[in-house]
Amino acid sequence: MAKKFIDVMDTTFRDGFQSVFGGRVLLNDFLPAVEAAKEAGITHFEFGGGARFQVPFFYLNENAFDNMDKFREIVGPDANLQTLARGVNTVMLDTGSRELVDLHAKMFKKHGTTTIRNFDALNDVNNLIDSGRSIVNHGLKHEVVVTMMDLPPGCEGAHTVDFYEKILRDILDAEIPYDSVCFKDATGTANPQKVYETIKMARKLLPEGTHIRLHTQETAGISVAQNLAALEAGADGIDAAAHPVSGGTSQPDLLVMMHAIKGKDYDFGFDFEKLLKYEATLKECLADYFIPPEATQVEPLIQFSPMPGGALTANTQMLRDNNMMDKFHDAILAMREVVEKGGYGTSVTPVSQFYFQQALNNTLMGPWKKIAPGYGRMVLGYFGKTPVAPDEEVVKIAAEQLGLEPTTEKAIDLADKDEKKSVAFWTKRLEEEGIETSEENIFIAAACDEKGITFLKGEAEVNVRKLSEMQNEKEECTGMGSGNYTVVVDGQKFSVQVAEGDANIQVTAVQGEAAAAPEAAVPAGEGEEIKALLPGNVWKVVANPGQSVAEGDKIMILESMKMEIDVVAPRGGVIKSINVNVNDKVVEGQVVAVIG
Repeated sequence: MAKKFIDVMDTTFRDGFQSVFGGRVLLNDFLPAVEAAKEAGITHFEFGGGARFQVPFFYLNENAFDNMDKFREIVGPDANLQTLARGVNTVMLDTGSRELVDLHAKMFKKHGTTTIRNFDALNDVNNLIDSGRSIVNHGLKHEVVVTMMDLPPGCEGAHTVDFYEKILRDILDAEIPYDSVCFKDATGTANPQKVYETIKMARKLLPEGTHIRLHTQETAGISVAQNLAALEAGADGIDAAAHPVSGGTSQPDLLVMMHAIKGKDYDFGFDFEKLLKYEATLKECLADYFIPPEATQVEPLIQFSPMPGGALTANTQMLRDNNMMDKFHDAILAMREVVEKGGYGTSVTPVSQFYFQQALNNTLMGPWKKIAPGYGRMVLGYFGKTPVAPDEEVVKIAAEQLGLEPTTEKAIDLADKDEKKSVAFWTKRLEEEGIETSEENIFIAAACDEKGITFLKGEAEVNVRKLSEMQNEKEECTGMGSGNYTVVVDGQKFSVQVAEGDANIQVTAVQGEAAAAPEAAVPAGEGEEIKALLPGNVWKVVANPGQSVAEGDKIMILESMKMEIDVVAPRGGVIKSINVNVNDKVVEGQVVAVIG
């Protein structure tokens, strides 16, 4: 009897990169591995979308559309190239209007996509209707998704087999067109028995011949067991990745899954030797990339504080960028309460990011002292309906801090009313910057906001972590030799000696000599200093020196951990100085402005 063919999608170049490197891998560095994967007989790839759409613009100074075109050129016209979309968010930072949702499907079809896997983190089927129809209308295959996870121990109210059956029935009742169905567990926490029962339920409910697949991560250590449970229940496809971006926070390894099905009636259609060559090539391509240790490990705490692999390493990358890695463990522990009080949306982008941002705020500033904008808007209903009602007190705090009322209006209807989410708005914005108003550029700007504009103006920077560059930085930092130096502390100069070993040296002030202050700075005592609450980058300066402001008025906006942090006036007065520029990096406690 012939074995059942199982379609395995290789997630290496999308979810694998996202889960291990936060997506920060340069195109030319990994193209030889794409060639090797093709030679290994792989024909189904996840090659873009999700956060890997924005990362090239944000961190690589690369155009995601150009990268997709190059990938298609290498693998040929017949490969199934798949991307990830987040319902009405598609690949954008925020919800999109109907015309932007449609433009997403149009552009991704134009740039080589075969299939779009389309999910909503809240499992609000209203968020899948327009996006699903646009995908099919533009000639793409639509893989509709039910998102999964296990709730932390002691929590209940959603994410049961019955809950997933209701979502699947809602999808069918809404008559959303689809070509396949995926159950997506980005945290890797759904227990194998629940996976088995869920796939069994779907197999009975869906029309005969429907392609059903499971997506999971190894973060919680049970992905192989989950995949085997899904296959035993009748799934037709699973996802896997190639070493060194497999396991840990990513998907299980291709070779590991090949080993796991030995003796079973399944056939992936792969050859062990060819996969070995592919993985060896990939390892060579990525040899200079820094692999965060947490990306290769199983994290037992994930079942208590569900965090998807792709978000975990993206967040640790940003924590490292901002010298805040010491806060990671406490933030992960704080997620449990945040998930419970947030209404049990599935911990997958963007909801996973909302959870982590709020958990980090609770860690840094105290529980519920500062509501993260995304989390607040979620519990208020601006992204759709959460599986269960959020905590009433948290909703009240969010409404007060954000100045918004709770809503039950559909997310896409709200987006249609927002001028900033229109094609016309971004067309005008590009014209003001003297940038070509192609459909690609319009979508890049709409999806990536000011960072998209920065890229299109040719001002983007590359920010990847390579071992060779990190070593060079270390050598530069440790290159100071013995001798006499002058340092500046709070505007005052000091003469210091630096010597190797346990030398007896002294530090003396340079009498009567002060360091030159920044042009816009105000001497101490002539105003009240306004300091950054978190490390990050200056995204926008709102107020100017000499401007009168009232208490609570916005002075500037910092970007930290994908959050916009308002810096506000502590009292009414006149802005004496703005001590930073747009795009400057700031540290916690740094003076960014002075008010008189």
